[in-house]
Amino acid sequence: MGIISKNISRAVTLLNNEELVAIPTETVYGLAGNIYSEKAIKLIFETKERPFFNPLIVHIPSVDYLENIVDEIPEKAKLLVESFWPGPITLVLKKKDIIPDLITAGKDTVAVRMPNHSMTLELLRQLDFPLAAPSANPFNRISPTKPEHVEQYFKNKIKMVLDGGPCVSGIESTIIGFEDDQPIIYRLGSTPIEVIENVIGKIKVKNKKDISPKAPGMLARHYAPKTKTILTKYLLESIKEHQGKRIGLLIFNDNFNIENIDFKIVLSQENNLQEAASNLYDALHQLDEQELDIIIAERLPDYGLGKSINDRLERATK
Repeated sequence: MGIISKNISRAVTLLNNEELVAIPTETVYGLAGNIYSEKAIKLIFETKERPFFNPLIVHIPSVDYLENIVDEIPEKAKLLVESFWPGPITLVLKKKDIIPDLITAGKDTVAVRMPNHSMTLELLRQLDFPLAAPSANPFNRISPTKPEHVEQYFKNKIKMVLDGGPCVSGIESTIIGFEDDQPIIYRLGSTPIEVIENVIGKIKVKNKKDISPKAPGMLARHYAPKTKTILTKYLLESIKEHQGKRIGLLIFNDNFNIENIDFKIVLSQENNLQEAASNLYDALHQLDEQELDIIIAERLPDYGLGKSINDRLERATK
């Protein structure tokens, strides 16, 4: 019997019993556990083989719940909450003592968001605790955007994937912290920089840190297929370099007439960056299953969600 189910009551029971449940969000599926259960949180790290220095994101059921777990909410953070929650913006804020250090990798800040997925919000409202939920994949591997991706990774390790269908946004939330009350992007994500700057003005990006990262998603290698993958602006030249190999192509649109390619996935026939983001991880999963020698990924236009997609592809090819 498979572990994929739409039964929210079963998910509630498992989580109350300090078990893990993979949950859907608008971004990717998360591997969720009770933030106040040391057993559940350690199980998240162990199941993912994730290092304890990499903090987790806390998922809450409502905007009002935020003041239960954080000490300070800067004015620009309030603007972001008003504009984007529920949605794919994660805020890194000064934590209350009630938040265990295990969640935050010992830091005095906690990453928190309100996901925009009706099934997971319903689940959160039925629980007496928020959920820590990093992406439901082994550490550094491709993030899951379908319940089947999670089942493939963890069918013998967890009891349930709550089936909320394919994830709409398709890449992780944008993470924003505050240094001297000024907002800083720690992870590019599903909310483009340009959209954020329309609300709070110019914002710096500090999104790479391998030692003691301030937020998830800052490590150089991440979101990676097992198959060797390269990212290039010069598709035809890269194909020529690897002639004679089993090549898989990941391209933005289908403007290229290329022969002798073993497998090809187009992210958006319509040149739509939102569609490309939504399709990205599923495309990488498919390519990784084809027993290819190499995946050649095309660099996308470097604006809007294109920046976030390029960020994921850069980390996948490290």
